[in-house]
Amino acid sequence: MLPALFLYLTLVDNVRVLISQHDLAAAERAVEAYRKQSGSTPECAAALSWLARGALDARQLDKADAYAIETRKLSDQLLRTRKLDADPWLPTAVGAAIEVHAQVLAARGERGDAVEFLRQQMALLRATSVNERIQKDVNLLSLEGKPAPALEEAEWLGPKPVPLAALRGHTVLLFFWAHWCSDCKAEVAILAEIRRLFAPKGLAVIAPTRLYGYAAQGADAAPAAEKKYIEQVWRQYYAPLGDVPAPIGAGNFLQYGASTTPTLVLIDAAGVVRFYHPGAISGPELAARIQALLKP
Repeated sequence: MLPALFLYLTLVDNVRVLISQHDLAAAERAVEAYRKQSGSTPECAAALSWLARGALDARQLDKADAYAIETRKLSDQLLRTRKLDADPWLPTAVGAAIEVHAQVLAARGERGDAVEFLRQQMALLRATSVNERIQKDVNLLSLEGKPAPALEEAEWLGPKPVPLAALRGHTVLLFFWAHWCSDCKAEVAILAEIRRLFAPKGLAVIAPTRLYGYAAQGADAAPAAEKKYIEQVWRQYYAPLGDVPAPIGAGNFLQYGASTTPTLVLIDAAGVVRFYHPGAISGPELAARIQALLKP
């Protein structure tokens, strides 16, 4: 029997909690019990995708790939009667299935095959919300060591951004953030300290963001209203970074595959990406990465 708390959570929530506790077996039992009672629903597909991620984290590659394949098979069946982005669960399921299979290939030493698989999936799903996530996975496997893509700079907060090409000779840190992202706000103190330590040594920081179509409490917002709200969030929560240029544009997020916020990217003095990190990062780790790129 599940603890009382679990009775008030969705299947996906239950599975995520159990995986965070490194109890993959209990997560598998939860999915099996749900499937017997409710059948193979979109939420079941999303839960299966979390089993795939849990097995990957446990380095059980064969099991992870089996769950990824099962997730994609079930998702494809469900997509015969609905559109991907019309369902709240299927983008999670399909995106994770693709991501886990690619990571399994890479872990087996087949990085080239993993990138080719991801690019095939990008072409197949180009018109869906999953595309940006796949681009992130391509970048994780291939962007490091490549020239940094240029940033769109038509709209911005703070000082006017300068092109990345004009920052050659400087180490550059890109901080992709979103107005709704609590993890992004938690990075502010870390980034402020990073700037204190390394800006005098030539580090430049740029903080790209984008419009999402909504503002406070998820209320729909036209672009002008959402931009005004982003400016308010920037002033309230990002004051220590107020003199950092913050270009606004979905294209920047697509180019860098920043479907996770925050995403941090380090670019060396020659304009080459040297570190690509979806998610939050600790101050000491980020400082070590920057220090390694700065000229002695």
